[in-house]
Formats: sequence, C-alpha cells, structure tokens
Amino acid sequence: MDLEYRIDGPVSAPVLVLSNSLGTTWTLWDAQFSSFIKRFRVLRYNTRGHGNSPLPAREMNLALLGQDVVDLLDHLNIPCASFCGVSLGGLTGLWLNLRYPQRFSQFVLANTALRIGNQEAWLTRARRVRAEGLSPVVATSAQRWFTEDYIRHKPGVVANMLEGLATLSPTGYAACCEVLARADLRADAADISRPVLMIAGQEDPVTTIADAQQVVDTVADAALCVLPASHLANIACAREFTRQTLNFLLRGETHGAHH
Repeated sequence: MDLEYRIDGPVSAPVLVLSNSLGTTWTLWDAQFSSFIKRFRVLRYNTRGHGNSPLPAREMNLALLGQDVVDLLDHLNIPCASFCGVSLGGLTGLWLNLRYPQRFSQFVLANTALRIGNQEAWLTRARRVRAEGLSPVVATSAQRWFTEDYIRHKPGVVANMLEGLATLSPTGYAACCEVLARADLRADAADISRPVLMIAGQEDPVTTIADAQQVVDTVADAALCVLPASHLANIACAREFTRQTLNFLLRGETHGAHH
C-alpha cells in the first residue's frame, strides 16, 4: 500500500475515514481530530500527489482515488467505515457511495458537488501549475478557501494553510486538477444509497449551496447543513462542523433509527 496514511484512536471503535481537499494534507483535520478520536478509530490518508502519496504510473481519475480508499480498507482489514471528506475528498466520498455502498455506513461530505467547477478552468489551472509551479495558486487560494472576515481575524491559520499548499508537489496538484476536470457524477446521483450529510459554506464560491442541495434533492437519505464559511468549512467553523458531523455519524446510537 503506497498511500501515506495513519490510523489513530481506540482499536475497538468504529472506523472513520477522513479525506482532504485539493491542496491540503491530513493536517486539514487538526481541529476535528481530538473530538473524532474519542468516538472513532480515525483513518487519515493523503490523496495521491499530496504529502508522500505518490502519483500512479497511469493517468489518474476519480475512480482511482476512490479505489485507493477501498484498497486501504482492505489493507487494514476494515470491512466497513464511516467517511468524511471535504471538496475533492467529498467528491471521492460521493463516488464511494455510488460504487462501494457496502463498505460504508454513512457519509459527511463538505464543500463538494457532483461536478466541481468546469473542465476548462481546471485544465487551465493544471497547465499553469505545471508551467509555473504553485505560486499562482497560493496567491489566490485564501480568497477561495476563506471569507474576507475570516482572513482578517485568523491570519495565522490562513498563512499556515498557504504554507502547506506551497510545499506540495506541483505535478501532484496539477494531476488532481485534471481529475476534477473530468469528474462528473450528475448522471448517477440517483443511485447513491447510503445516508449523506452535505455541509455547505454560505459564502463558498467553488461549491455552492445549490450544489449541495442538488445532492440532497437526488439522494434518498440526505440532509443539508449550511455553515457561515467559504470553501474550508471544517476550519472556519471548526466547532460547529465537528458537532454536526458527530451528531450525524452517531445518530443511530443516541436516539434510535433516523427517519
């Protein structure tokens, strides 16, 4: 298993897989981590092209990113898990919900969509990063990831995220942009069968509330939560994100079946 991963928390607890967004690593989950490991065995991994997870020999697509998660569960002998993902990680979760519903009990998917952005914009960004490195992306990411208010009040957090982005592999980042250029699950959405909580950012310019609503309207067991955030809701609204996620993931344990 060549993916970079780590697993923490009580051995007997149910497993929760965390999947990060484009341009971030598993440190994306630092604000949730201490709460999550009280209730779950937490499996974090770095998406291919991020951290020390290598690019594959062949061209990447969404199916490969999803299959990576299933292969990781197989490698660790985990028959079933819950899943939480942001942006590209959320799209990976939608694919898993479609293709491997038997391996997952439920999904919390934030700042994501059945189709994120448009093909030409992603391909343009990929070409630019391959040619110039990540500095053009670093220059514009804060405005996509966070609201102006958050950038003003939490400059240290923002700077930290941008520093992490700047250290990534441009080739890895570009390869994931190319995955996003082609990924489109809109035609299959009605077949998504496992329960989903969609978390949207009120001011997210990348994946809008309407994008999240499209999933909720199509999937049989789905709910929507809107937080006052831009594209990285789990950082900007860390406490509320954690609370909503745990409420959803633990709902069967605490107050009977959900209808």
